[in-house]
Amino acid sequence: MKITRRTALAASAATAATAAVVGCSNNSGGGGGGGEGGEISLSVATFNEFGYEDLFAKYEEANPGVKITHKKAATSDDARANLMTGLAAGSGLADVEGVEVGWWTELAEYADIFEDLADPAVEGRWLEWKTEAATIDGKLIGYGTDIGPEAIAYRGDLIGKSELPADRTELAETLTGDWRTYFDAGRQFVEETGIPWFDGAGGTFNGMVQQLTHPYETADGTPVPLKDNADVKAIYDLLVEYKDISAGFKQWEEDWTAAFQSDGFATMLCPPWMMGPLAGNADGVEGWDITDVFPGGGGNWGGSYLAVPSQGKNVEEAKKLAIWLTAPEQQVLAFQAVGAFPSQVDALADEGVTGAVNEFFNSAPVGEIYSERATAIDVQPFMGPNFFVINTVLADAITRWDVDGMDPAESWDLALAAYDELGL
Repeated sequence: MKITRRTALAASAATAATAAVVGCSNNSGGGGGGGEGGEISLSVATFNEFGYEDLFAKYEEANPGVKITHKKAATSDDARANLMTGLAAGSGLADVEGVEVGWWTELAEYADIFEDLADPAVEGRWLEWKTEAATIDGKLIGYGTDIGPEAIAYRGDLIGKSELPADRTELAETLTGDWRTYFDAGRQFVEETGIPWFDGAGGTFNGMVQQLTHPYETADGTPVPLKDNADVKAIYDLLVEYKDISAGFKQWEEDWTAAFQSDGFATMLCPPWMMGPLAGNADGVEGWDITDVFPGGGGNWGGSYLAVPSQGKNVEEAKKLAIWLTAPEQQVLAFQAVGAFPSQVDALADEGVTGAVNEFFNSAPVGEIYSERATAIDVQPFMGPNFFVINTVLADAITRWDVDGMDPAESWDLALAAYDELGL
């Protein structure tokens, strides 16, 4: 299978915080059925691009009497607001709800309002860390859809101006190691070419901090005071040490977008859903490639789930639909439709995924690369109720010196003050 630029752009609706959701299937029928009472109506709430439209039609065809209504929110924020409103009201939720990975801690208090989806039919279906993130008090309340395994995208033509290898396999060997290995290679590149190594410290920080098991809170949700958070401070300090090799762009801003049309930077962190925005921004620019490596081992950026609220009128039929949508075969089809990457073990080994190449990225074997990157992930960071507000404090601190030129030590002091003002 080839993923063209058009296919990649279909996934561009997924953003840093809201990677596209996807589903799967392990049989051609299964679930639903009209029964003697006539038509069964099931609603599915999603956001961004799940790749489900064709799958809904396929399920209805295989299950006469079942009618699926798709409630697609414009953004993940809208979807989250709809979900929380329905939970608080005790009514109004879809039969199957899309849930982003970062919502689970907030939803933990509502665990009893969701169905336990544990079922022998799905045991071993997903990567272990994917299932663990949706398991609350021993109860599985979410079936995994997509994931965002990280790799490194790079400009081979720019790398070729240095002594670093431009070949994706050789470059992966050169960059294998910890973050300092990646940054040291970048410093060599900058010294030889004068071109920035990576797009910005903010996006890079995101990849680094999500390799921590508990970035900002302990397992029970207790915030770790920023002044005492040695792991996060070490990441901050490492980025400061190598700030001279950053292009100083904030992702999704106009100057970041424009930089793809020039020699703005040589590398950037790239989960599968980022291929679409990157290819779109770099339209007409030749030289981009993807290499099978990520500093520090593996990392995940984004991903979602399907959950079944207990308040629905057709709970058992909703479970059958959720099982079907998240089975490996359907996951492969959703990947082929919108580029969202599977979280299912069998799907990761399927030729429909492993055989995918992306012409824009120098015909890189992206299916094979991201399948390898997925198996390298061993941490899904704990995202407690205060994860995003704390993360914003750090992101703002990094932007102040990486983009705006403030002294990093002064910016850290401002971050400490901003953290205190949160009153956690």
